[in-house]
Amino acid sequence: MTQAKQYLAALVALCAYVLVSRPASAEPIRLWHAYRGDEEKALEEIVARWKGEPVELLALPADALKSKLSSAISLGDGPDLFIDAHNRLGEYKLRKLVSPAGDALEEDAYAGPSLEAMRVDGVAYGVPISQKSVALYVNTDLVEEVPEDLEGIAALKDKLPPGVFPLAYESQNFYFHAGLLHAAGGKVITAKDEFGFVGPEAAKSLELTLWLQSSGTIPEEADGALVTNLFRSGRAAFAISGPWLATDLAGATSLHYRVAPLPKVRATGRYLEPLLTVEAIMLSPKGAARNEVRALARHIASPEGAKIRAERAHTLPARQDAALPEGDASLRAFAEQAKRTIPMSTSPAMDAVWEPAQKAIRKVVRRDALPETALNEAKKRFDDVRRPLPEPASKTPGLVVLGVLLVLGALHLVDKARDPELRPAFKKSLPAYAYVVPAVLALGVLVLLPLVIGAATSLFAGRDEHLRYVGLTHFIDILTARGGPLLATGSFYLVLLVTVLWTVMNVFFHVFIGVSLALVLSRPMLKLRGLYRVLLIIPWAVPSYVTALAWKGMFHRQFGAVTGLILWLNRSLGLDMEPIAWFSRFSTAFTANLSTNIWLGFPFMMVVTLGALTAVPDDVLEAAKVDGATRWQRLRLVTLPMIRPSLAPAVIMGAIWTFNMFNVIYLVSGGEPDGTTEILVSEAYRWAFTREAQYGYAAAYSVLIFLLLMGATRLLDWRREREVRRLANLAVPVVAATEEA
Repeated sequence: MTQAKQYLAALVALCAYVLVSRPASAEPIRLWHAYRGDEEKALEEIVARWKGEPVELLALPADALKSKLSSAISLGDGPDLFIDAHNRLGEYKLRKLVSPAGDALEEDAYAGPSLEAMRVDGVAYGVPISQKSVALYVNTDLVEEVPEDLEGIAALKDKLPPGVFPLAYESQNFYFHAGLLHAAGGKVITAKDEFGFVGPEAAKSLELTLWLQSSGTIPEEADGALVTNLFRSGRAAFAISGPWLATDLAGATSLHYRVAPLPKVRATGRYLEPLLTVEAIMLSPKGAARNEVRALARHIASPEGAKIRAERAHTLPARQDAALPEGDASLRAFAEQAKRTIPMSTSPAMDAVWEPAQKAIRKVVRRDALPETALNEAKKRFDDVRRPLPEPASKTPGLVVLGVLLVLGALHLVDKARDPELRPAFKKSLPAYAYVVPAVLALGVLVLLPLVIGAATSLFAGRDEHLRYVGLTHFIDILTARGGPLLATGSFYLVLLVTVLWTVMNVFFHVFIGVSLALVLSRPMLKLRGLYRVLLIIPWAVPSYVTALAWKGMFHRQFGAVTGLILWLNRSLGLDMEPIAWFSRFSTAFTANLSTNIWLGFPFMMVVTLGALTAVPDDVLEAAKVDGATRWQRLRLVTLPMIRPSLAPAVIMGAIWTFNMFNVIYLVSGGEPDGTTEILVSEAYRWAFTREAQYGYAAAYSVLIFLLLMGATRLLDWRREREVRRLANLAVPVVAATEEA
């Protein structure tokens, strides 16, 4: 026994020695990124050549990288280093997600904008690895030489084949418009973090865009997919895009193209200078303290790593000592373009620029407002989002209310505990509680806890060390329309009216179409009923975001299927109607959203109704028929009342789903025009993710949405209970009379 104890003590001592003496650097280095395709393969190859500690690579969606970094690093977890665009450095520094690059950055290897883009307050917070900007793609089958200026490209309109645009680019995207803005002498953002897209220069850039569109030089309402399709199919002589377009054109063997720097604008004599994005390796506070992590950053940014990225992924290296691959003319053209770029600002205020700027561009190109008017309105929106945080509120009222609620809850529990029947009933119910506990815990963690956290978040403003308790200030701001007109664009009340209209219209058509189709499909004499049911369920089975994007394409003003149908009807009926700009007016944009969601929602009601119809007894219908009831009377007086109890929960669920149908609003109209088709949930999303991450304000919106839905459902329950009591009261005299008889 003594010998066994000695062995056990030795084993414990050995384990303790291993745990204590284990070096901290033995932990794998964690690297997060958002690369896909060739860029991801190039990074994996570079890391595979690393001779140090093991590396764990994690690829995240590009739009989720920032939020994942914020939630993980702020809790002391997350990556040791990550790769992201330099324009987020200011926000990352403010939120203490990055540390200075230190010796991971070899400053002598960099020069010009790529190195300056890494600096925040004079300190470098990243190691640049690649540069990205837009340039000019040239279809060499259509044109041989590139005109010296933009006006020269526009002059090619009459020389190109019919249906071919001289130029294609995302004219309503502010990222692409920035080149024109700089050519006109304007700025995106000022040195004092003020809105720069305003004034005569900005108005001049919008007038250039308007001229390009009205002259037929560029297509209307062009997005990335349309630009790619036009250039790929030979319907655009030039295209302004970034390196990502080359990836989309890889399979087009019949297309011959080259890349050239952007031309100048003859009217101003200045070149188009697009925004420059520098992708960099950034070190988290935890990773910056490890020598191995900094060494890995140097390895990834080394000349060897730059060569692999240039050869495999065709990305432009940020190092000035990195040689470009021989024969890669496109990459050399992007290198020439990089010399005439303006690095995107690292200021946190940059995030607040995009939404108002793009709204201003859309209003001008759709001729809804003059450039000066649209730009001044955009500046007001920027200033509204950037206004100072609310003053801290006293916590005393909140604590008093919380204390009163806790006391009332305690008194209620004490009162219940005094009930002599409570303890025996509790003991008797213990087996049932054992079955219920897992479900209660799951609902508590997945439903109740997020609701409580969201409600608590609505009482705070700011983030991290700037977080402050503001009480009900967010709710007051929302309910007072932030001090503006109560029915102004973007106000809570206008958005609520649109949301209610959206919900009512959708639920009406869902029920009407679903019930009508179910009645047709339930007829026993109908042939191929099974096939029809499968076909009609398909809209419900396809993911909603896929359907939404497809319908958005169908509503395109120039190339959509709906536009094609309208033009065909015009020719058939001899009418002279212009194609509808679906997203330039509230009525048409709302109709586009409504059509999409009706297509998505009617199959659910159809399936529910089909199930309910199977419970309608045939003998009841036969009896009504024998009594002389017509088909319409049997439907109205027998069938519909009998399926109503089954339809009621489905209608309530459909109303709640529609009330919060974010996908359709976001993907089809995007809130256009000018945010008038936003609903409450999409407006909350804007405040959380496109307006400087004002999570407290967005949480207040969410709490109001919850209260509205809870109040509506409780009202419906109250009405149903009242109806049940009314019917019961009516039945009492009948029963009494029957008993007396």
